[in-house]
Amino acid sequence: MNQQQTEMLSRLVVATRRPPMYPQSVSGTGILSAVLVPLVAHPEHLSILLTRRTDHLASHRGQVCFPGGRAEDADHGPVDTALREAWEEVGIVADSVTVIGCLDDYETLTGFVVTPVVGLIRPPLILRMALEEVADVFEMPLAFLLNPSHHRRLTPAHSQFVRTTYALPYNGHYIWGATAAILMTLYQIVAAESGFCMQRFDC
Repeated sequence: MNQQQTEMLSRLVVATRRPPMYPQSVSGTGILSAVLVPLVAHPEHLSILLTRRTDHLASHRGQVCFPGGRAEDADHGPVDTALREAWEEVGIVADSVTVIGCLDDYETLTGFVVTPVVGLIRPPLILRMALEEVADVFEMPLAFLLNPSHHRRLTPAHSQFVRTTYALPYNGHYIWGATAAILMTLYQIVAAESGFCMQRFDC
C-alpha cells in the first residue's frame, strides 16, 4: 500500500464510528438496513466497488448502488447485514473484508435507515453476481470522487421540502440518490474536512 492510500485510510479510521449493534427496540427508527462501501486496494490506487440493479426489480430498478439491504433477525448489527448482503449479491466473502468503520446513517424518503459500512478489500476480486438482482458490477476510482468537478448538485423541484442532493455521472453510469449521498459523505471525510489537496489525484 502506498503512502497516498495510507493517508486516506487513516482519515477514514479516525472519522468513522465504531460499528453499532441494532437496538433491542426498533420502534420509530425506520426500516433498518445497511450497505457495504467496498474500497478495493489496488497497488497504485483505491477504487469503490458499485453495482447496478436489474431493470425488472420492483424498486430502484436500474439504479447504481452499494451491495446491501434490510436487516434480518439473525443480524446483530449493520456489519452483519452489509457483509451478508455483499455475499448474497456479488459473492464477496466476509473474511476478505477489513471493516474500517461506519459512516453516519442515511434516512431515505421511503423510510429506510441505511448504515454505510466501509470495508477494505484487496485484489484479486472473485465476484459472483446474483443475476436476479444485480445487472452489473464495476469499480469507480476514488480519485474520480475526489475531484469536485465531477459532482452535480441537484435540488428536486417536486419535493415537499428542499433536500439538496448530488449526482455523479461516471463512465456511462448515473449515480444519484442514497448512493451519491453516501459517496459525498466519504468525499467530505477523505478530502473536504481534512483540507486534502485535490490536485494530488490524477483523474
